[in-house]
Amino acid sequence: MSKSSQNSDEIYDLICVGGGIMSSTLAVMVKLLNPLYKIAVFERLDAVGLESSEAWNNAGTGHSGFCELNYTPEQADGSIDITKAVNTLSQFERSKEFWSYLVKEGLIGDAERFIKSCPHHSWVTGQEDVEFLRKRYRALQRTPMFKSMQFSEDKQVLKKWFPLIMRERDEDEVMAATRMEMGTEVNYGALTQLYFDILKKEFNTPVILHTEVLSIKRQKDGNWKIGVRSRRDKKRSYLVAKHVFIGAGGDALPLLQKTGIPEKDGFGGFPVSGQWLICKNRALVNQHWAKVYSKEGPDAPPMSTPHLDTRYIEGRRELLFGPFAGFSSKFLKNGSYTDLFKSIKLGNIKSLLGAFWHNLDLSKYLISQVMMSPKDRVKELREFVKDAKIEDWELRIAGQRVQIIKKDKQQWGKLQFGTEVVHSKDGTITALLGASPGASTAVHIMLEVLSYVFPDQMDSIEWQQKLDEMIPFWNREVDTDEEQFKATQAFCSEMLKLDVSH
Repeated sequence: MSKSSQNSDEIYDLICVGGGIMSSTLAVMVKLLNPLYKIAVFERLDAVGLESSEAWNNAGTGHSGFCELNYTPEQADGSIDITKAVNTLSQFERSKEFWSYLVKEGLIGDAERFIKSCPHHSWVTGQEDVEFLRKRYRALQRTPMFKSMQFSEDKQVLKKWFPLIMRERDEDEVMAATRMEMGTEVNYGALTQLYFDILKKEFNTPVILHTEVLSIKRQKDGNWKIGVRSRRDKKRSYLVAKHVFIGAGGDALPLLQKTGIPEKDGFGGFPVSGQWLICKNRALVNQHWAKVYSKEGPDAPPMSTPHLDTRYIEGRRELLFGPFAGFSSKFLKNGSYTDLFKSIKLGNIKSLLGAFWHNLDLSKYLISQVMMSPKDRVKELREFVKDAKIEDWELRIAGQRVQIIKKDKQQWGKLQFGTEVVHSKDGTITALLGASPGASTAVHIMLEVLSYVFPDQMDSIEWQQKLDEMIPFWNREVDTDEEQFKATQAFCSEMLKLDVSH
């Protein structure tokens, strides 16, 4: 750490805790809106993007609502609620708009380093699920954003879409699938690195590595005193900031608790680990170019929806199946087994007990996943790849996710999937809790953070004009101007080199 960064008399406009996709997105956006703002970013590991943002640790689907069936639940009356799918796609498009702006301005030289085209599919078997998928398709077709979606029960068509899955299938097996050709595969670890390159080269804002935040305390003047410690020499130092953003993945909850703000009360965390089967057979890898999602089991959490994914990691095409859920008391992959227990406080114990009691089925499911043998995992894989051989696949540990537990009047506490921004009343402290679809909607989430942190600036003509340039639909919905949205999408495809002509 440089000498200047240890000077407690120096006041930062913003300190970001965590060197992942969230902090890097916020820091770049703030610097583009006001290059004069002084920002510091702290990361406890030796490089950025090594936890939830790392390519092997997340789904990489670009969670756009195209293929995630749990985003479109069937209601009691048989109708399909498409709200989450539409909202997620709107938010992902904002991310694409921002990335396209960075490419246009020359801040990112080659978009293919982090994003590539890859068709997204939902695939189901059995008459009941086929009917569900058909209703889902019809409901989504009524919206401008999903008009290009295709639906088919024709096995010859499905063989063209995902031949590896269709191999060895019985002719009388009932199945159907949808396809969105404008789907993408995103490497958020690579994008995180590109963001920090921008911060360093364009704005002289390097991330301070192998340094962990120990304390966050409000001073009498309203600013925040941040205590940090080097993980190399154990030296401690202090900084002062007007605003603090906690984007530290699973570590966000413990750090939020240290702030002392009343808004922290009632929040807890439920850690869930993940595992992937990685294909070692390059011939199989080359036979599948798609992201194919199906329906999760009856007791499975939403983040365990099974999918067979084409990925691009470290410059090479890969094939992953999973995820398989597991349990660890760690809040970070590189965390401590005491993380969960240290997070239990008087202010959230009631929420934790309520969430546990009302999610016993989830606990049983996680235990069953932990107890799975290699043969059990391959058996699940064979639902997708009928002739899968155990020797062609290897198990790899994925990232650690901490799902949100929050207060609930009726149940004491409830388990909530997704992400949530927790903030102090004055907006000087913000923290992001939760997981999926996080990374894919980071730009939208950071727009929300900006509205809490810099409300006056967000209302200014100067910032709004800049946001219009950076993210054309940052404060608009698609149905307000469908033609302009299509034009913006086309521009994004051109800037990001996305091929939607397949």
